[in-house]
Amino acid sequence: MIKRAFIGLTAPRLEYDLVEPDPKVPETIPIPPRLILLLNERLDSTKETILKKGSMVKNGDRLCLYRDSTEYVLSPVNGTITSIASYTGDLGTYSTYFIIEKEPLYDEKKTVTEFTSPVEIDPANRFLRALPGSPPFNAFMNPDKKIQTIVITGTDEDLLSDTHQYFLANHLDEMNQGIKILKQITGIDQIALTIPEKFKLPEQPEGLQIFKISSLYPGAIPEMIIKDHLNKVVPAGGKPEDLGICFISSEAVVSIARAYKGKKFIYDKLISVIDKEGTKTMVRAILGTPIHRIFRQLNITASEKDRIVIGGPMKGLASYTLYQPVLPDMDTIMIQDKKDISHVSDYPCINCGKCVKVCPAHIPVNLLVRFLEAGLYEESADSYDLESCIECGMCAYVCTAEIPILQYIRLGRHELLKIRSDREDSDREDSDREEEEAANA
Repeated sequence: MIKRAFIGLTAPRLEYDLVEPDPKVPETIPIPPRLILLLNERLDSTKETILKKGSMVKNGDRLCLYRDSTEYVLSPVNGTITSIASYTGDLGTYSTYFIIEKEPLYDEKKTVTEFTSPVEIDPANRFLRALPGSPPFNAFMNPDKKIQTIVITGTDEDLLSDTHQYFLANHLDEMNQGIKILKQITGIDQIALTIPEKFKLPEQPEGLQIFKISSLYPGAIPEMIIKDHLNKVVPAGGKPEDLGICFISSEAVVSIARAYKGKKFIYDKLISVIDKEGTKTMVRAILGTPIHRIFRQLNITASEKDRIVIGGPMKGLASYTLYQPVLPDMDTIMIQDKKDISHVSDYPCINCGKCVKVCPAHIPVNLLVRFLEAGLYEESADSYDLESCIECGMCAYVCTAEIPILQYIRLGRHELLKIRSDREDSDREDSDREEEEAANA
């Protein structure tokens, strides 16, 4: 629910949706004949890939690019790889996609034992990071950041979505099983569960701290949960892991429980789909399903200049293709009619102060955006708290001048990382050159 302010005298009230008491069974999307799997690793033309066009894969195979790769995806079906190519994502990020032609007979009953015995972090990280919900097992493997607290999200981070709440409301028994396994895998006993403040748990899970999250956005964003319930602040430019805190979704916990119970990989992803009229439908689709298959099943037509958003209205990112595949962390898909898309402009800031007033991180947004528009990214970070932004999008929502502030911020942070990376590479080259000159002297 979104309630705008009355003639701008008060901040807008953006309220999270609460899952229905008796939600409908999610609509199942049939497995398509071709799946698209997106791998978070860039193709390197100087290295030979393990998999080739024409390679046969089986249900449960770990698909990697190179022998030393740490990134992987799981094949949900038996089939043949018909294409391997680069994929350019947001802000120039590069990934790789596999297209798999599915065999007519799909073996969904295959059991595996690689991760079940023993129940430890190493096999879990090696095989289960690609489950629906993207369990963050790699965070527990980082020796530089000791995780002490796990926060399970039964609340959805953005507006209009209720995917996490659905598991909280309908699969609490499996969540309890998953929590026990998660404790065994990680050795961490300090675990909290976030629930909407108006949600009533049918029973209190044992050994869990309950965080009741405000119904007002952006209370369910991790940085806000840490501030409001753990009395800590994520450092500028940092992550919750820097404080020893790791977030994991309720869907990921249920996926873990199902994987260990059935001794098989899980591929069914739950997604909240919002059509052009704002009607929400919960669907279940196999990982790798192109989103046009979902739209076809729901009779949603995507026309030229309509906008497809992966995520919610505040933090979501636009997708330029109907062949965008379902990913393990994809909780929401929106489609907006071209006539309903919010206008953005290149007008200058009028210094009304609304963005400063609504910013939960207390950033001088009106000054920050001026430096970002000028491409002064390091100055934006040093003087105007660019790296303290939690990317909630509230500033862009209230902006009178209709400036795409959140997009400026995301671009600024991306460019700042590039500047620092290039400088580190240059310093490293200078150091190597000095050492070489000293050795030759």
